[in-house]
Amino acid sequence: MSKQRLIGSTALLSALSLGTSPALADDAEKSASVKKTKEMELIEVHGVRNSIYNVKKSGDMRRLADLVDTPTTITVLTKDQIEESGRSDLKEVLSTQAGVTLGTGENGNAFGDRYIIRGHEARSDVFVDGLRDPGMNTRESFSVEQIEITKGPSATFAGRGSSGGAINSITKKASADYDFGRVDVGLGSDNYYRTSVDVNKPIAEDVALRVNVMKASEDAPKREGAERSREGALVSGLYDGEQTRVWADVYYLNAEDVPDLGSTVINDVIVKDIPVYAQKGDFMDSEAWSSTLRVEHQINDTWKLYNITRYGETENGYIATSAGGTTGYATEQDANDGVNGFGTFSFGGHSNAQEVEHFATQFNLFADLTLGSIGHKFLLSAEFADYTVQNFNYNNRGSVTANNCWTAGWRGISEGFCGLNSAGEAVSGLNSAIDRSLATRGSMKNDYNYKVSALSVMDTIQVTDALMVFAGVRIDSYDYANITFRGDTETPFEFDDTLTNGQLGLVYEVVDDVNLYASYGTATNINGGESDVGGNCGYGGVCTDADGNADAEPEQVTNLEFGTKMSLNNELLFLQLAAFRLTKDDVMEGSGRGYSPTGALNTGKNEVTGVEVAVNGQITEALSVQITAAKMESEILESASNPDSVGLPLALFADESFYAQARYQLTDDFAFGGDVTYKSGMTGGQPDTGSNGPAVPSYRVYNLFASYNVTQDLTARFNLGNVLDDEYYTSTYRAPKFMYIGDRQSFRATVTYQF
Repeated sequence: MSKQRLIGSTALLSALSLGTSPALADDAEKSASVKKTKEMELIEVHGVRNSIYNVKKSGDMRRLADLVDTPTTITVLTKDQIEESGRSDLKEVLSTQAGVTLGTGENGNAFGDRYIIRGHEARSDVFVDGLRDPGMNTRESFSVEQIEITKGPSATFAGRGSSGGAINSITKKASADYDFGRVDVGLGSDNYYRTSVDVNKPIAEDVALRVNVMKASEDAPKREGAERSREGALVSGLYDGEQTRVWADVYYLNAEDVPDLGSTVINDVIVKDIPVYAQKGDFMDSEAWSSTLRVEHQINDTWKLYNITRYGETENGYIATSAGGTTGYATEQDANDGVNGFGTFSFGGHSNAQEVEHFATQFNLFADLTLGSIGHKFLLSAEFADYTVQNFNYNNRGSVTANNCWTAGWRGISEGFCGLNSAGEAVSGLNSAIDRSLATRGSMKNDYNYKVSALSVMDTIQVTDALMVFAGVRIDSYDYANITFRGDTETPFEFDDTLTNGQLGLVYEVVDDVNLYASYGTATNINGGESDVGGNCGYGGVCTDADGNADAEPEQVTNLEFGTKMSLNNELLFLQLAAFRLTKDDVMEGSGRGYSPTGALNTGKNEVTGVEVAVNGQITEALSVQITAAKMESEILESASNPDSVGLPLALFADESFYAQARYQLTDDFAFGGDVTYKSGMTGGQPDTGSNGPAVPSYRVYNLFASYNVTQDLTARFNLGNVLDDEYYTSTYRAPKFMYIGDRQSFRATVTYQF
């Protein structure tokens, strides 16, 4: 069906739905024509010939005000920005953003999938279209329209957790308003290959289908032996009736990696240029699928009903080898005598298997009301969710068979494998010391289930032309069950509770398109809220006493924020400046550095204060930018588990961070740009703990891109990643066992054909 036929058909339907008057029909046709023309203009420039960096509204339907009128810090990344940056995994995209850092983990935690926002864990606060996406699976951007990072407690929208913020991906959906297709094919260094097809096709006036498929693979840049592979598909269907629209989506992603846990520290010095030491049988796999149904019904001019329901399953599994700094000896006698030692590293093994099953449904009733002279945008939301996460061990993970040295550790003197010789050189056979290929999935470590029924009420109130008030409250009633297994000991934890959280925000328009705002919000974290770690209190698992009672009160998080938001340059440029203080009280603390489930319940307190700046959109007709910057301080205020940590900064917390991406349209057909990421140094450690080591050095990374429109329908883009080819580190463990290496220099060329 042609674009012109689409416009005419929709205009005719609009005229018929309005009744009989020729004047009304003519008005409807004009309105529909303008709407369709704008939408197709968007498709023609979006992502192929030009780029969009400016977004005025959140993709979450529950956020009823424009972003400039929303009393919350929200960073929106469009698919154009993401594509031009050359990044694809959600982890890669988020690692660049100011105020966001990556964490690491051991065994229970999937490596690199830990996100930390404003100093607080967010690995369980990842959402897709407003519904929580549980588990530690790999996430990709091929199916994403935009990514939204909300800063500060988000419990009014997200429920439990969301202490420092939340991440919400908005997925692509079928539309009857346009007919388009595009094919992207990319090749590059390090065996990089990526291809994707995205086709949206109206089948009838009110029915459309969208198919988006992707396949990609690469070696980690200049890290031969570390591999990444992705396969994904999103199929979306739409029925677009007069008052009712229905979308049905199916999503699938399979990710298979040979993991690289990076460098390590020997005698307080990071090992530079360490080779990839992945062993035979090392792997990191994640397979996820989900099915989503969305129904939007316009009851009348005032009331609208929207439901989203999703069921999905995920399987994750990995066995990864780490390097740990130690002292090696050529002979057993030297080791006993403690002489002639040399700095080296030995191997450790980390693994976990996980099965996730999740169901959630959310009903939203919207009302646009005027009571007296005051306008109300009202939302009543009800949600039910059921998440089950089972974690398993791996057996037969192999052991070192190529001993070449002696070491002295906490287990005494033993023969082992040293990755570096006495001259500091990598030894031969670095990748064949252990054979893990015979590993099998073993017994269950913990069986986690979380059921929640939630009700929230929100109102955006236009008190005067200049003053807007947002008020919201959410109640979550949950049932928690977690059975942990330690050897022959099976410990069941079961409890339930009700959580109440809210947010109040004021927005005052000083002059046109320049607002001042203030907001106060809360969040709560439950005992054992992290599903991947069972009874490990130090990483968010169940904290309990020896009798198995779970008497902890929820952790309490509050955020006070003041700022300004501006819509400049004819609403093409958005600017925000925010100052905040985030306090977390009643923190459940792990018992020191051990793995005991027994912790100090509700005895910790910490605080993060800071300033954030965000700019995105068009500075000139040719220059587009997206900039985020944060300067923050964190401090442990109280700690019963480790009183010496009082006054220390939070672990894995960067005081200063900056990201800028710019694009300049030099001619009608040629554009170029790049981005820079800066993160100040940070220390390793567990969540909510103070730390003064080990340290991740500060780093800057520069990337460049350029695009050229070969024809009206054919575009070529080039990406040069890590221009200076610096070796830098994005995160570390609580001990210097992992020092994640960021991507080294890479080159990629991508051709896009639009049809």
